[in-house]
Amino acid sequence: MTSRANSDTSQLSVFIDGEAGTTGLQIRERLAALADVEVRSIDPTLRKDEAARLDMMRNVDLVVLCLPDDAAKEAVALADTLGNDAPKIVDASTAHRVAPGWIYGFAELDAKQADTIRHAKRVSNPGCYPTGAIALLRPLIAGGIVAPDHPITVNAVSGYSGGGKSMIESYEVSKTAPAFELYGLGLDHKHVPELMAYSGLTRRPIFVPSVGNFRQGMLVSIPLHLDLLPGKPSAQDIHKTLAQFYVGSERVHVMPYATGARIEPEALNNSDQLELFVYGNKTGDQAVLVARLDNLGKGAAGAAVQNLQLMLGLDTPSRA
Repeated sequence: MTSRANSDTSQLSVFIDGEAGTTGLQIRERLAALADVEVRSIDPTLRKDEAARLDMMRNVDLVVLCLPDDAAKEAVALADTLGNDAPKIVDASTAHRVAPGWIYGFAELDAKQADTIRHAKRVSNPGCYPTGAIALLRPLIAGGIVAPDHPITVNAVSGYSGGGKSMIESYEVSKTAPAFELYGLGLDHKHVPELMAYSGLTRRPIFVPSVGNFRQGMLVSIPLHLDLLPGKPSAQDIHKTLAQFYVGSERVHVMPYATGARIEPEALNNSDQLELFVYGNKTGDQAVLVARLDNLGKGAAGAAVQNLQLMLGLDTPSRA
């Protein structure tokens, strides 16, 4: 295999470790549209062969990890043995989202985050649920509208593709899955630590995820009693704060303010966009914030490709 030092400089090379999974397949499909990126694959019979994987890592510019958490940690340890020859890494697992030395891959986190990702060697891809919740909460906490220790409830529903191969099979093949179900009712979902770390919350939120009988799409909602917030802001104040925070963003869009509507989760399927909504009641004392995204797009593969483009110098706007 040709080394990176001697490879064709017109193309950058990427290895998706775990490309046969749902996220890996989505990333590969997106990368196929990028002329500047060559996706290199390992022989399926060697996908667990350490020597073969190490050789692949040595000879690509970037590795995307689409693996279970423990396997992702092992892959990083393997890459570490290469020292200065180690490739850049985007980890799509939960393993390194709050780990020291890793950059959180939500480019819209603040005005500097895209540049931080651009210069990073190791980036942890955000979870799909936290992407929506952090996008809603961080501007409000940073702006003093919501106190960091305010009791927050996050409700969310995702398409079943977010549950991986076994859940997809239960819906599409065996037909044994229910039409809708809540889960994570032990209130210890693995996404909570990153949700707190990057939203600015200091009090653990109540997070209740659910899954519906649709393949992909996601809604994340946060109800608020406005009269319990500092300064008693109006729903319009919250909307204005979000709109100002994301002005100019190519992927995060604050939708027009509304006092009543319905919203469904599949409208952004097969896109890498994220929409934020603010709904208020007529008496002005309550609001609900909603994020809509494709759990396989901005919630997974779309974010991974956005991050690798930044890391490989293929996306250069000041704010992605």
